[in-house]
Amino acid sequence: MTSGGPPIDTNCMSLTRFTLAEQKKIPHASGDLTQLLVCIQTAVKAISSAVRKAGIAKLFGMAGDVNVQGEEVKKLDVLANDLFINMLSSSYTTCLLVSEENKTVIEVERERQGKYVVCFDPLDGSSNIDCLVSIGSIFSIYSRKSTDTDPNVNDALQPGNSIVAAGYALYGSATMMVISTGNGVNGFMLDPSIGEFVLTDPNMTIKERGKIYSLNEGYANLWDPAVSEFVKGKKEKKAGARYIGSMVADVHRTIKYGGIFMYPATADAPKGKLRLLYECNPMAFLVQQAGGKATTGKMPILDIMPTDIHQRTPIFLGSAGDVQDIIDLYKKHGL
Repeated sequence: MTSGGPPIDTNCMSLTRFTLAEQKKIPHASGDLTQLLVCIQTAVKAISSAVRKAGIAKLFGMAGDVNVQGEEVKKLDVLANDLFINMLSSSYTTCLLVSEENKTVIEVERERQGKYVVCFDPLDGSSNIDCLVSIGSIFSIYSRKSTDTDPNVNDALQPGNSIVAAGYALYGSATMMVISTGNGVNGFMLDPSIGEFVLTDPNMTIKERGKIYSLNEGYANLWDPAVSEFVKGKKEKKAGARYIGSMVADVHRTIKYGGIFMYPATADAPKGKLRLLYECNPMAFLVQQAGGKATTGKMPILDIMPTDIHQRTPIFLGSAGDVQDIIDLYKKHGL
C-alpha cells in the first residue's frame, strides 16, 4: 500500500508477462514473436503519448502530403507511421512491412531481417483526430512464405487464414491493446502509473446475437438490396444504431457488446472501402477468435487471396447470428 494512494497489484499480468507465458506453452518457440509483440506495444505507448498531447504539441492538422489512398496525411499519421516502421524494423524479427501510408512494401535491411511480415494501419480513423474522437492502430503478423529468396511483395499477399497474430490499439478514454495469437482474444489496458499494459479483459468473446448495428447510413441510397433489407429489419426490431466512424472503436464496441459492424460495397465503391491486409484481415481474425464471424457477404474475409497490398473489400463482422443473417440475405437476393 502506498501512502495516500491506491494499493498496487504486486502480481499483475502485464502484456509482456502474458506473452512470455504463452510462448512457454509452445516447446519449439524461438521467442521472436514475443520480441515482436513487445516492440509493437512500445510503438503503441509512444503513439498513445503523442495522441494525449497532440493539441499542446501542435500535432493536429495536415502534414502537407497525400498518402497512397489519396487522403491528406495528418501530422499524427506521419509520426505513428514512423514509430511503427522504426520499432518493427529494429526488432530483428521482421523482413517486410506493409503500411497504409506507403505505396510499396518496406523491406527491412538485410542485417536486421527476421521471419515475420507485418501489415499495419498506424493510425486508423485519423479523420477524427481534430475532434478528439477515439482512434487506433491495427496490425496483423504473418510468417514469411519462403526463406529461400529475398523477401518480396508475394510474402505479404497471404490470406487472413495464414495470420500468426493480430491486434489493435484503441486510444480512447484509456489506451487499450486487444491481441490474439490464435488462442482466443485478450484485452490489456495501459496503466500510465507503471507504463505497462495490464490484462483487464481475459478471454474476450462476442455474444451470439447483439442489439446494435453499425454502419454509415449516409450511403443508404447506394446500398445493394441485401444490405437495405437487413437494415430495414433491424429498424423494425428497434435495434440500436451506433456508428463512430473509426473502425477500431466501432469493432471494439461490437466485440464488447455484440451486434454487427458493416462497411458494405456501394454503387460508387463496388469493391468496398476498407483495406484487406491491414484493416479487414486483422479485425476478422480477432472477431473469429472471439467466436464471431466476418464475411464480404459472399465469402469469409479470411479466405480472400489478396492480389494487391492496398486491396479493398466489403466487410460485415460481429455476432455470428447477425452476420449469418446478412449472408443469408445475399444468397436470397442472388448477389
